[in-house]
Amino acid sequence: MASQTHEFKVEMTCTGCSGAVERVLGKLKEKVEKVDIDLDNKKVFVTSALSADELLETIKKTGKETSYVGVKA
Repeated sequence: MASQTHEFKVEMTCTGCSGAVERVLGKLKEKVEKVDIDLDNKKVFVTSALSADELLETIKKTGKETSYVGVKA
């Protein structure tokens, strides 16, 4: 499956929060190509061939309120 960029809304309030998101996604290693975090707008963009559900479950491991927005065009 080709990689897509998925957008998630994550309740992040500080760089510690965004760091936690980066850490859990980093554990997926080569399965995740790129992670962009927009802390001000509480958005996380993940470029990966993994499904949105798999990525959502991974981000939820941070304990942050997370929802899937959709595929970024």
